[in-house]
Amino acid sequence: MIQPPESGDIISGPSFYHPAFEAAHRFIIRQYVPPARDICIFLPCSMKKPYSQSPSHITFRGIISAVLPDDRYHVVVFGTCGVVPGELERMYPYSHYRFMLGRCGSERVRRDFLAIETGRLEAYLEKTAGTYKRRVAYCLGAFREAMRQASDRTGIEVVLCPSDATIEANSHPELRFGEGSLNMSAYCRELRSVLLRTR
Repeated sequence: MIQPPESGDIISGPSFYHPAFEAAHRFIIRQYVPPARDICIFLPCSMKKPYSQSPSHITFRGIISAVLPDDRYHVVVFGTCGVVPGELERMYPYSHYRFMLGRCGSERVRRDFLAIETGRLEAYLEKTAGTYKRRVAYCLGAFREAMRQASDRTGIEVVLCPSDATIEANSHPELRFGEGSLNMSAYCRELRSVLLRTR
């Protein structure tokens, strides 16, 4: 496990560049043993920590638990944090950073994020190839593109939710984030529908 610095300072700036995140990723890939489950559900990271206590994750987990019993699925958080098994969400550095890619105006940082996160997702998909029977990723934007690329490169299927068609139908240029939020009712309904089919 990675020990936090004594100061307990919050990491600012793009978290995926920070050496503590690379060390934590190596720990997860080399030492962490994931639970065998029928379904892995990938959820995007959130500004509020721990992730499970953020308003969005409370909504997402409520949908999941209404459809699936706890022993059927494993939640894995991903995004600017890398790839974080849900039960490790309080591990340093995952509870010690503040960065939101959607508010970053640098195209170089966004390109770097896509390359770094795709690689980390590839490593996790390969590590857990025999751990889960099915995988669902609830995501938009750059997170979605990283997952799509990692799935394509590894040949390990990940169902992306919401669908491209649903995103297109609910995208509006005037929104702060053109694709909207995963809390939108149309997206939440589709998550429930996908999980019902997947189970």
